Amino acid sequence: MESMNDKTPGAGGHRNSGSSSFAAIAAALIPTFITACFFLLAFLVLRSKYRNIYAPRTYFRTIPQKDRTPSSSHELVSWYHDFRVLDDKFVLRHSSLEAYLFLRYLRMIILICGVGCLLTWPILIPINANGGGSSSQLDRISFSNVLDSKRLYAHAIIGCVFFGFIMLLISRERLFAVGLRQAHQKIPLNATRLSSRVVLYLSVPPAGLRDENLHRYFGDNAVRSWLVSNLSHLEKAVSNRDGKIDNLEGLEVKLLKNVNKEASDSENGHGSARGSPEDSASVNIDRHKPKSRSKYLFGDQIDSIAKAREEVASIISDVDMVRQADSSEPSRRTGAIFVEFKDQASAHEAFQQVRHPSPLSLQPKYVGVQPKEVIWQNINLEPSLRITYSYIAVALAVATIILWSIPVGIIGTISNINYLTDKFHFLQFINNLPAPILGLLTGLVPPLLLSAVVSYVPYFFQYVAKLSGQPTTTEGAKWAQTWYFAFQVVQVFLITTFSSGAATLANRIANEPTSVPTLLAKNLPKASNFYLTYFIIQGLGTASNNVLNYSDLLSFLFFYKVMAKTPRQKFTTYSKMKGISWFIVYPKFTNLAVIAIAYSCIAPLVLGFAAAGIFFFYLSYRYNLLYVIQVKTETRGESYTRALQHLMTGVYLAELCLIGLFGIKAAAGPSTIMTVFLVATAIYHITVNKYLSPLEHYMPVDVLSEEEEGDAERPLLAGGDGEADVTEQSRVHKLARGKVPTVLLDPLAAFLEPHVFASQEALRPWLQDPEGEYEEINSYSDEQIQKAYMNPAVASKTPVVWLPKDRKGLSKHEISENEKAGLSSTDDGAELTPANEIVWNCEDFTSVPIFKQGTRY
Repeated sequence: MESMNDKTPGAGGHRNSGSSSFAAIAAALIPTFITACFFLLAFLVLRSKYRNIYAPRTYFRTIPQKDRTPSSSHELVSWYHDFRVLDDKFVLRHSSLEAYLFLRYLRMIILICGVGCLLTWPILIPINANGGGSSSQLDRISFSNVLDSKRLYAHAIIGCVFFGFIMLLISRERLFAVGLRQAHQKIPLNATRLSSRVVLYLSVPPAGLRDENLHRYFGDNAVRSWLVSNLSHLEKAVSNRDGKIDNLEGLEVKLLKNVNKEASDSENGHGSARGSPEDSASVNIDRHKPKSRSKYLFGDQIDSIAKAREEVASIISDVDMVRQADSSEPSRRTGAIFVEFKDQASAHEAFQQVRHPSPLSLQPKYVGVQPKEVIWQNINLEPSLRITYSYIAVALAVATIILWSIPVGIIGTISNINYLTDKFHFLQFINNLPAPILGLLTGLVPPLLLSAVVSYVPYFFQYVAKLSGQPTTTEGAKWAQTWYFAFQVVQVFLITTFSSGAATLANRIANEPTSVPTLLAKNLPKASNFYLTYFIIQGLGTASNNVLNYSDLLSFLFFYKVMAKTPRQKFTTYSKMKGISWFIVYPKFTNLAVIAIAYSCIAPLVLGFAAAGIFFFYLSYRYNLLYVIQVKTETRGESYTRALQHLMTGVYLAELCLIGLFGIKAAAGPSTIMTVFLVATAIYHITVNKYLSPLEHYMPVDVLSEEEEGDAERPLLAGGDGEADVTEQSRVHKLARGKVPTVLLDPLAAFLEPHVFASQEALRPWLQDPEGEYEEINSYSDEQIQKAYMNPAVASKTPVVWLPKDRKGLSKHEISENEKAGLSSTDDGAELTPANEIVWNCEDFTSVPIFKQGTRY
């Protein structure tokens, strides 16, 4: 195949017939555009009807009043005004730091692609189009249509400028993330969180677990500690208890519905006339009680409700016994401990110190861990097991990346079927297919198949991260993000580009390391049309699907209307808000950016498609983060900085590819320029990492200490005054004021001086809000602090049995029977209608007896 490519110059040399790129793009664009329009129309129709799916952040009581997204009305499109007017900073103030940074990341990718278009389209596209090659259609404006090696100086120079801009932008954003994280951590609402002053230590020596040794091991600023026990047995018992109560509620509701149905039939004249409905309700209770066999399929019929009550009471007794046994057996204690310090400055100081001579003692440690983030079964692992599990997890991740190349390679082959028809004669009939069918085969089908195949991988990596011994969901998410990005680059980009297995590719690279640039150079131009359609599918199709979110809607309708039989099940199904997995979205969009950067000087048109596609994604995620999503996993900005680091992969791949292409074209000058720039890129990257990595991993203690010195009273926080102070510190403003228009001067200064405009002092006004929640603080009762870092199985209370109130008062009778068995019960907040439907006030969760506002730790 390579020799055939070498025979004919230009991009047209890889196939006999002309490029089918127009047909492939049209085949992908038309059905995708139609589908997107249908999805958006369906969204507009369904939004007001299913507010719990499409706008829960506007009214759910699980969202504090101050953090809800304003909603002017619930008519068809009136919400769009709010969506358009609200700033992304609203997400920063009212949702989470992570959500804002993700939106900023999408905007940054759009900016990179936009600047790339401004640089490459006016210069490189005309040069490629008149390069002297025999290519046709879109291949004509790609790199491979250039025959004169002197023209390639333009590609080398534009590449250096563009890649240099990307590196500066990445460095600027890393500094911005550092400053915003520091400012975010200092506002009273976050500074007063209990988790902000708590450090989790693993592998603590036995002596360090004793209360009397707290100051000896953790310093004089340590306040209290929470020991961690091995409670897997208790967790199972509590889970069994909750399941049995759910089963009891189901049986009780079944009884209520049976009696209610008979009463309704009697009232309507369809029942067996046995007196008044009240009499039938009282007479037929026993007959309508659910029955079960005492011994599986055999034995006597017994009252299922009575049996369930006995089982629940027995399990509650078992749970209490296990808790008492655990409290009286200190041998169950392990080497993990949560330690609270007097303030967050002391906590971060302790986190950054090495307090034990043994390399495995008091290590690893984590600061700012919230109780909901803890993976309890992992924090009590022995150090040797944790290390072993971590290497096994890496091996599984590598094996997944390699073996997944089988289906992905097949998909890549389908997208390049035109090229294979020249090699294998039995496939030549494909060239005779009608253009629309050939376009569908090479344009629409491969991206759809690729998206489907890849969609299951991140969840597997999440499972592997948990198996690897990660102690918190945050650490697991960061692990999964790194490996899922590696998977995205290798499988979605490289393997699809090469249309060969990862094992074959790895073997060739291992035997001939210097062949990497040549391999990239020969294969990337062929796959450019595939990625044009890939961006169309992702941008239009997937983004519109994110807004309609029909999978969640259908899932809700099925579980709420069909599967949910009790008030608890209906409330849980209705009130469950959609989350977002950073370990999935960041690698996905980073890989899209890597693809765009790698093709920027080879097929510049890809930049435009990438910008458009990611812009549609930005709109869809902006809507979801404003109206739908409740952020459940916080990495405190680390996912963002990790994604910025991963973005450098695109720069390296682009430079290697251009070096290979210049080598193939025998362009010594451009090849030398790009090789020197590659070395400079590596040196710059290493230097920036050396100085920025500590700030990304650690919080400066001096910055946190300022909050005790009246930092909130600084003039800098006074909105416009603060901005003026920052401007006065800018050298760019001082030199260019009056010479450069303000509309250009402000972004230029912000880009060139991130140490001024992205400092925590400059960014603190971003976190202010005119409504005043900036000054809100957290306070905790003694009971909340005592139970904060206990295993939930220890602090978990027996759930209240929740029944719907029926017309005949049978629910009161069942509540009385449950109370006699020691089970707290209620029928408040839910009713059973004559049609046997359970209704409850979904507009006001405070009427729901099992609703509890979560504590912000």
